[in-house]
Amino acid sequence: MLGSTGTIGTYTLDLVQAFPDQFEVVSLAAGRNRESLHKQILQFNPKTISVLNEKDAQWLKREFPQIEVGVGEEGLRSCIEAEGVEVVVVGIVGFAGLAPTLHAIRKNKLIGLANKESLVTAGSLLRKEMEKSQSVIVPVDSEHNALYQLLKGVSLEEVESVVLTASGGPFLKKPDLDLNEITPEMAVAHPNWKMGPKISVDSATLMNKGLEVIEAHFLFGFPENKIEVWVHPQSIVHGAIWLRDNTNLAQLSLPDMKSAIGYALSYPERLSAPINKLSMEKMSQLEFFRPDTVRFPCLDLARKALREGQSHIVALNAANEVAVEAFLNRIILFSQIPHLIDATLQSFTGKPIAQLEDVFHTDEVSRELSRSLLQKVAGCRPSKNLI
Repeated sequence: MLGSTGTIGTYTLDLVQAFPDQFEVVSLAAGRNRESLHKQILQFNPKTISVLNEKDAQWLKREFPQIEVGVGEEGLRSCIEAEGVEVVVVGIVGFAGLAPTLHAIRKNKLIGLANKESLVTAGSLLRKEMEKSQSVIVPVDSEHNALYQLLKGVSLEEVESVVLTASGGPFLKKPDLDLNEITPEMAVAHPNWKMGPKISVDSATLMNKGLEVIEAHFLFGFPENKIEVWVHPQSIVHGAIWLRDNTNLAQLSLPDMKSAIGYALSYPERLSAPINKLSMEKMSQLEFFRPDTVRFPCLDLARKALREGQSHIVALNAANEVAVEAFLNRIILFSQIPHLIDATLQSFTGKPIAQLEDVFHTDEVSRELSRSLLQKVAGCRPSKNLI
């Protein structure tokens, strides 16, 4: 479990605890939350662990001398390669999840992928690696997991388009809310899902759905114009596909991440009731809307980057991470997030990406560019139009 102390990690370990006869924790990797990792080690007794910095590693070595303790990227590789590991769940947030995902592919693991940035920033390269590998990627986010299940039952020639649903975030039904007044506390208060702060802000800006459009393109091979987005506040329908006879297949369940995680852990089988059953009452008042890309332009920015190519996608992701961090640190306003991303993309002159090193270089250049534009954007009073 990579990212064991985060939201995906804790949900995954809850499932392991609920199904002890089916799963065993071999290795755990965390970032800086060594106290939570300490508790997980006591509970699950892994053979290998990894943390982000050497100081925490030395502390854990003293606490658990019988366990192999790694640091950084080398530690993540040790967790993936540990004897007995069959399934690798990648719950690391952000660009940092790319290298371990690639390593797990090369080691032919079944990957429960919750890190969308891996596919977003290096989707074309990961697809090439998958062609040479016996690895299987099962997406863990609910929308792509739904599409993964739906597409297994049909021929791709029969599929006209695919549908990703979006909750709309906490501001969907507040059209009069001044976006300049949104605080980080308001943005992370997601109505349906318990997620980390970065993903919660992405949901509020609709960037999360933009990244998921890119991810769906690389996972399933559909062009951008064949990937629809429906705003669905109840988060009951997680994904759907349109067939060429204009009929529709959809996947429905309660909004509980344990459903998608459980499917990935047990693939190609299914767990027995990892979540509660959806009631008829819950399905009686489902709503669907078109996304408001005027107030929340990040979705269209992501679609534009996908049409431009892989280097622009890397720049989009880097700029978004810089912008969200700046917002959470109260440097820029919520409404300025898409302005900073757009300013970065307009100034960006990327080169084609042919290998993994190009991804890292483009990411670094894009972050520097975005940070150089940060004060300019922060000093401007936001308007309704993108800069």
